Amino acid sequence: MLLFGLAPAAHGANRTGRMFTGDRSGDFLFASLWRCGLANQPTSVSPDDGLRLNGVWVAAAVRCAPPANRPTPEERETCLPWSVAELAFLKRVKVAVCLGAFAWDAALRLNAALGGPSETLPRPRPKFGHGAEYDGRPLKLIGSYHPSQQNTFTGKLTPDMLDGVLRHAARLANGDAG
Repeated sequence: MLLFGLAPAAHGANRTGRMFTGDRSGDFLFASLWRCGLANQPTSVSPDDGLRLNGVWVAAAVRCAPPANRPTPEERETCLPWSVAELAFLKRVKVAVCLGAFAWDAALRLNAALGGPSETLPRPRPKFGHGAEYDGRPLKLIGSYHPSQQNTFTGKLTPDMLDGVLRHAARLANGDAG
């Protein structure tokens, strides 16, 4: 399973060198991964903290920390070839959990790019939402609200909501359609 985020946070992954590590979004995300049996511990504070993920790869649509944490479509397009190259090494990944609408749109573009030059973006474009699914090829996409403080502090995204999406994605990634 691929967890596909927005971009490295300036004071999180950009500082620590590991996606969602050292910031509150990561605290929320890794606690959920642990509850779902997808991580060996509920925290990620540094690259050498002993964290091991089980069947999960974490990546971002944009590879650098954008100003004000707002990447542009141009940055997304510039980074797309890097995501394509990364996924070429992850041949067993068939499910992507898209953390936020920006990641959802980037994953739609990634699917088209992975499909080759004749592939295009689906029309009409599948709408993002928490729990939304798109049966794309080669990646099935599942949407989740981003675990940002803006979403978690307001209750837009709760632990149960994220756990539900991650458990569902893990079942799909393991070949269980339920």
